[in-house]
Amino acid sequence: MTDSQGTAFQRREVLGGLAASSAAVAGFDAVAAADGGARRKRYASIGVGSRNRMYQQAIWGPHKAHAQLVAAVDVNPGRLALVGRFAAEKGAAAPAAYLASDFDKMIREQKPDMIIVTTPDSFHDDYLVRALEAGCDVLTEKPMTTTAAKAQRILDAVKRTGRHIRVTHNYRYAPYRSQVKELLMAGEIGDVLSVDFHWLLNTSHGADYFRRWHSTKAISGGLMIHKASHHFDLVNWWLSDMPVEVQATGKRDFYTPEMARRFGLSRPHQRCHTCPEANACSFHMNLQADAGLKALYLDNEKYDGYFRDQCVWRPSVDIEDTMNVIVKYQGGATLSYSLNAFNAWEGYTIAFNGTKGRLEHVVIEQAGISGLNGSSMGDAIQTRIIPMRGDPRDITPATGSGGHGGGDTVMLAEIFDPTAVADSLLRRADERAGAASVLIGVAANRCFETGQPVKIADLVTGLASPEFPAMPSHDARVPMPRALTRS
Repeated sequence: MTDSQGTAFQRREVLGGLAASSAAVAGFDAVAAADGGARRKRYASIGVGSRNRMYQQAIWGPHKAHAQLVAAVDVNPGRLALVGRFAAEKGAAAPAAYLASDFDKMIREQKPDMIIVTTPDSFHDDYLVRALEAGCDVLTEKPMTTTAAKAQRILDAVKRTGRHIRVTHNYRYAPYRSQVKELLMAGEIGDVLSVDFHWLLNTSHGADYFRRWHSTKAISGGLMIHKASHHFDLVNWWLSDMPVEVQATGKRDFYTPEMARRFGLSRPHQRCHTCPEANACSFHMNLQADAGLKALYLDNEKYDGYFRDQCVWRPSVDIEDTMNVIVKYQGGATLSYSLNAFNAWEGYTIAFNGTKGRLEHVVIEQAGISGLNGSSMGDAIQTRIIPMRGDPRDITPATGSGGHGGGDTVMLAEIFDPTAVADSLLRRADERAGAASVLIGVAANRCFETGQPVKIADLVTGLASPEFPAMPSHDARVPMPRALTRS
């Protein structure tokens, strides 16, 4: 099979799921409530690849008293069967299993309260709209969708049904990022006029986007949407503001066939598993060495032909690895953002420049990825306030435990625990926040093609601002900085 055939096979795996006509592959076992007979909320997972494991583990673990996974839907019968085995390992009843073509049948038979969508990104809109129209609550992984037309379709469905969508922007929930929001809300640097934000992906995690379906822009929207929507959402939320105009440039310079040759390889190959130059390529990924990835993907590729370990150098990759973006905000602030996918370390630096000073926040994240050797260093976090004409002071970072800097634990509790307290930081993101973050990436992708700035209002209609916490006013009086010492 050639590289191009492998890509075609991969697309059929994803695209064919909506049109598949096979019957459901497993039955349903009703789950008795674990808390003395009280009704637990019924969830159905759509797409049961690696990202869905977080929700499975939450439902079968710390939140089993309030939640039950009653159904799983996927294009791959092998992965559906694996969910049943995972459930058994956790002492839970296996969810009813359905192929993607039976999504509507699943809703009729299982009557879920909420649909959890963790499919490849470009298919979110189909399940979101169908779930809304079926009367279900909906939760989706970010990005909410990948194009302006799909975002419009979702916004229209929300208006038509009167229901809302929850987008799991878990980065908001990391304690140290919430702390940044609290500092900004408290007026530590006054009102923010500009933001400098640089996100670095290393050659472990960053390279992984070029192996998977994410490397096809028609499916992922590219890193401007799949990855950067996290970052754009953070800035939108940190500023409590909405984007209005975008300028951007992007290119692919590193993950290319030419770079493979510059590294001494003869050429790109189809995948790591069968690569004849595996020993010469430090980007080689050994799926067999990771039990979880082997079970999810290598053992089940016979059903759909999807290769989880495609060559990062192959010519069919059509996403960028180097991107620069400028965003204008409704309130007047500007954002200068960059994303680079082949850096020497992983994490980000961000600085907020305000009328009273500057807030600097740096996070060096753990660099490892399953199946590869990576740094063993955990998060290194620094937050600093530098008053205008004053001495800087370091802020002791707030920390937490669990995935994404502790954000996953906090977010999952808010999702599944009905007794969760109200959140003064308004970290819960809905379809408006989901669209606002995605549309910056959509606009950036359009800029890559045209070289012209793009206005968000030209992409969709009817996008209102989500609820944001109050921030320092842009027209309130500010204290005069202390006088400069003259020599």
